[in-house]
Amino acid sequence: MPHAVKYASVFLLSMVKFFGGPLAGAAAGLSFVPTWVLTVAGMMTSVLVFSGLGRIFVAHLQRRRRLRHKPVFTPRARQIVRVFKRFGIGGIAFLTPVLFTPIGGTVIATLLGVKRRHILLHMLWSAMFWGAAFTFITIKFSHLPIFHR
Repeated sequence: MPHAVKYASVFLLSMVKFFGGPLAGAAAGLSFVPTWVLTVAGMMTSVLVFSGLGRIFVAHLQRRRRLRHKPVFTPRARQIVRVFKRFGIGGIAFLTPVLFTPIGGTVIATLLGVKRRHILLHMLWSAMFWGAAFTFITIKFSHLPIFHR
């Protein structure tokens, strides 16, 4: 497989589902640094795009929810607000790669009214931390049969 395809798969998967980047990097045989850099770049591309489009997307979601008569405060929404009140944007950013997608975490932060520069800053350190952790784990354990199905 050409290097460009390997790099693109890591980058594109990280834009949508963060953990997919390190998995794709390990499966493609990439080393730690390129996998980590592409994973962080993929997540931050999503964060950059959706923090810019976030206000428009939030308005669309609110309009859709009103039309369908869906409740504003679901149990999951209450849990997210609880995390935000307790830990702020740092808590949301920390949980984004693990529980949310890069798009989901960015939309949540936008919904909660966090300034764009704060979203970018906190999502960056989160992507760097979790990217290093997930990349290390997937490369370290890529020899296990679970990666070779």
